[in-house]
Amino acid sequence: MIEATSTLTVPDRVWAVGALCRAVADALEARFSPVTVRGELTGFSRAASGHCYFSIKDAQGQIRCAMFRRAASLLEFAPKDGELVELYGRLTVYEQRGDLQLVVEGMRRAGQGALFEQFLKLKAKLDAEGLFDSARKRSLPHMPQAIGLVTSLGAAAFHDVVTAFQRRAPHIPVVLAPAAVQGAGAPQELVTALQSLYALAVHAEGCGSDIETLGRVDVILLVRGGGAMEDLWAFNDEALARTLAASPVPVVCGVGHETDFTIADFVADVRAPTPTAAAELVSPERDTVLQGLEAWQQHLMQTVYRALDQQQQRLDWAAGRLGRPSVLLHQQAMALQVQQQKLGAALAHTLGQRAIRLDQAQSRLPAAAQRRLEQQHQKLDRAGLRLDLLDPKLVLQRGYAWLQDEQGCTVSRAAQARLGQALQATLADGSLELRVQALGPSAPALK
Repeated sequence: MIEATSTLTVPDRVWAVGALCRAVADALEARFSPVTVRGELTGFSRAASGHCYFSIKDAQGQIRCAMFRRAASLLEFAPKDGELVELYGRLTVYEQRGDLQLVVEGMRRAGQGALFEQFLKLKAKLDAEGLFDSARKRSLPHMPQAIGLVTSLGAAAFHDVVTAFQRRAPHIPVVLAPAAVQGAGAPQELVTALQSLYALAVHAEGCGSDIETLGRVDVILLVRGGGAMEDLWAFNDEALARTLAASPVPVVCGVGHETDFTIADFVADVRAPTPTAAAELVSPERDTVLQGLEAWQQHLMQTVYRALDQQQQRLDWAAGRLGRPSVLLHQQAMALQVQQQKLGAALAHTLGQRAIRLDQAQSRLPAAAQRRLEQQHQKLDRAGLRLDLLDPKLVLQRGYAWLQDEQGCTVSRAAQARLGQALQATLADGSLELRVQALGPSAPALK
């Protein structure tokens, strides 16, 4: 028996699992990033973090997907299981499980790719022109005189809006401007319908007795039920958007369901999630209005009664004065006499006070003058004493002499004298004629 031996060839390199996953991921990203894939959503879920996890599949295969919070926040619709979509992203490997994974950067419903691109371009263009700015949005009237309605007579939205008006505000007139809400001619019909209501909004007079009776249209509803993007495409028309922006009154757009968005929604003053919600926004509830009217009625009645009471009191007072004029004159005379008495008493009191102050001042004047005179004598004596102390004779009486030269100049130092010079010495009781016989060593002779 011959035993067969098989030989297994082993590569020189041995991969770690994580390193191999990363190498495969790098190869996939280099070959298939970015990539666009089309398929059906399944297992869609949104985590508390905002990240979305799901799979996309078709009859031949399935790929796990992750859409992180930043990309998920840019979604224009709410994805649902079973929905056919197109995903844009990059292929990679989730290393912890070794699973193939598509990291999704963008998602759109399949079959509307071209339409969606048109929608985004028009949206960006009109947004740049300021048609979506919140500053140009107007608030809705609290109590409309008449409501304009643009929709199709055969649409379910028409029935929903009429039902809401009948329930909430049957007293408010509604002016219907019918138009197609789907199809190639729908945008132009919507524009024409809106313009017909604009004429009623600007001036109701001269438009016919029926219109004048209804009143001025001061708010307009543009409504349609839900549908696919193709069904709602009439409301993404540029001409319709510019017509809405030119409306003289606020416009409420209630097109589709809450997750549906059209260009008309962005341009309108107010977007409603549904046609019924649009009707509720512009129609104050009848019971609430009646309660408000009743409260105003009571307030007005109380105000009128209070005003009547005040006027009646004024009338009674005026009638009393008119019927007894002599009494009023007597009262005025008495009041004048009392004022005269008060004035005389006040004048007398003032004069008496001033006389008392004058007597007091006269009695204090001699004593004040005597004190002032004594003070001046004292100051004069002190000044004379200081003057006597400055008399040079007092100094001469203490044995000093006053020396003068031939010119009468005072000689106060030995350095001012010279040998043989004649000097005059003035003493306390007379003067002496002197001649310099010698000069001390500390006083050299003048040259």
